[in-house]
Order: sequence, then C-alpha cells, then structure tokens
Amino acid sequence: MTQTEPQSSRRSFLAFAGTAAIGALAWQWMSGHGAAAIAAAPAPFKLSEAEWRKRLSPQAYAVLRQASTEYPFTSPLNKEHRKGQFLCAGCALPLYASTTKFDSGTGWPSFYDHLPRAIGTSVDRSLGGARTEVHCARCAGHLGHVFDDGPRPTGLRYCMNGVAMQFEPA
Repeated sequence: MTQTEPQSSRRSFLAFAGTAAIGALAWQWMSGHGAAAIAAAPAPFKLSEAEWRKRLSPQAYAVLRQASTEYPFTSPLNKEHRKGQFLCAGCALPLYASTTKFDSGTGWPSFYDHLPRAIGTSVDRSLGGARTEVHCARCAGHLGHVFDDGPRPTGLRYCMNGVAMQFEPA
C-alpha cells in the first residue's frame, strides 16, 4: 500500500459524506419542510447587555435577560381583558392572543396556547426539579413557565411574567 492510498480513501469518504449531507438537505428543501421552517422562523433579535439595559426597565431586564420572576398579582396584565395580542416586551414579537388568556388564580397572566412560532422552551432545573421554561422565539427573553394543569383544549397553562410582555389592543 502506498502513502497516498489512505489519504485517498479518507478523501473519498469525506466527499461521500458531504455529498450525502447536501443531498439530504436538498431533499428536505424540495419536500417543502426545510423551506417552510426557514421562512417560518422569526428573525433573531440580539442586543448587547448594555443595549438591553437601556431598552428595558430594571424589572423587565431582570425577568427577560436574567430569568427572574415578578411578584404574583402585581402585573396590570392580570386584569387585561380586551381583544388583542400580548407581545414580547423585549422585541415586540406577538406571543399570545387574548382569546387564549384565562384566570389561573396564580397571580400571573396565563394562557392555554401560544401563537405559532412565537415561543421556545427549555428545561429549567433552577429550583431542583425540572420545569419547562418558556422564552421568546426571537430574542430568547425569559417569559415564564408552562405547566400541564391548564384548561381545554390544550390542557396547558403558560404562566407568564407580565413585565416580560406588553399588550396591543386589536
């Protein structure tokens, strides 16, 4: 075996793997799934920490950027019952329709469903157990948590920090 044969085999393998990956992406794109996912994702919204501090109130900064929690029963959004949308206070992405809001009795604005492509979730272990954290899909700001004790039709309760949102009447 010559010195170039192992390098040639490695190059052939890498070329094959690259071609397979490109082919898989092209197949996904042509089937419509890739294009739909790319078109559906909200454009990222990123600021420096100094810009976030300038843009947000100290309480909103603590919640959205540091995953703090506002005190229960303190948000004016608890009493918001008009028709409209609840937007991210950080980047104004529409998150929840007013038609999905309900009084959970917890002291935080609660919703049983979110708008399409509005939120992301992750596992939060900050209190020892596992909870599902909810964040804005555009700016990644912390919004609250989701629990499985909500009303129909979803059975979910998106328990959000009011200071992390703003209301836009219809």
